[in-house]
Amino acid sequence: MQFTFNKRAIIMHTIILSLGVFMLYPIAWLIASSFKPSQYIFSDPGLWPKEFTLQNYIKGWAGIARTNFGTFFLNSFIVCILCVLGNLFSSSLTAYAFGRMNFVLKKVWFALMMLTIMLPHHVTIIPQYVLFRKFDWINTYYPLVFPKWLATEAFFVFLMIQFIRGLPKELDESARIDGCGPWQIYARIIIPLSVPALITTALFTFVWTWDDFFTQLLYLNSPKLYTVPLGLRLFLDSSGESAWGPLFAMSVLALLPSLVIFFSLQKYFVEGISTTGLKG
Repeated sequence: MQFTFNKRAIIMHTIILSLGVFMLYPIAWLIASSFKPSQYIFSDPGLWPKEFTLQNYIKGWAGIARTNFGTFFLNSFIVCILCVLGNLFSSSLTAYAFGRMNFVLKKVWFALMMLTIMLPHHVTIIPQYVLFRKFDWINTYYPLVFPKWLATEAFFVFLMIQFIRGLPKELDESARIDGCGPWQIYARIIIPLSVPALITTALFTFVWTWDDFFTQLLYLNSPKLYTVPLGLRLFLDSSGESAWGPLFAMSVLALLPSLVIFFSLQKYFVEGISTTGLKG
């Protein structure tokens, strides 16, 4: 068997692998540091720990401010699940209306929705905070969850509109002949065929909500309600000694849900991004 070597391909693969290792090094250093005693984290820059310990995970899981870190994980999962369900329902329903139905000023409303994508999030922070404060929703999960049930994420609505527009309209016409109304067409035809787009929406919503720090910091005040990002912040003390070991250990655990969900749904995620309709 004769092998042929392409110098250009070898050089390109070497560069790509080098960049991959370079980008993964911080993650590898984080994982390695989570198994080091705190006094060796910054004094020993190597990846392999000179002294191996699991105390960082034990102390980190024990939590801080009289709150177990498992509580932070549970709070994050509750918020993420509610946000995912709300985004799936509201975005798919809004996308179905724009993609399949005709109503007054449809193009105007669609244009206004698209304009919200270009509106910086920081512009709406103060009005939203004032509104939620009048509702007495500060230090609750309502400001984090309720907007997701009102199709406020125009990006996901637009993503699903593009997918639904690619579905054959003949399916809707056949369903109407069989006596299906708009709700039945939405539930029995549009939703089952839009699974890749729905999974893409769910994946992005989960990851963005799980990693969200600023919004949760703005509305949550009680440690009992803190999510994982806010729980990690408790290990940093600007006026005293920071618990770097437990912080790195819990940071490693905080990465696991997003990684597991992404790799388990990667097939559907790629399909939802790359397709805009049915495959032949």
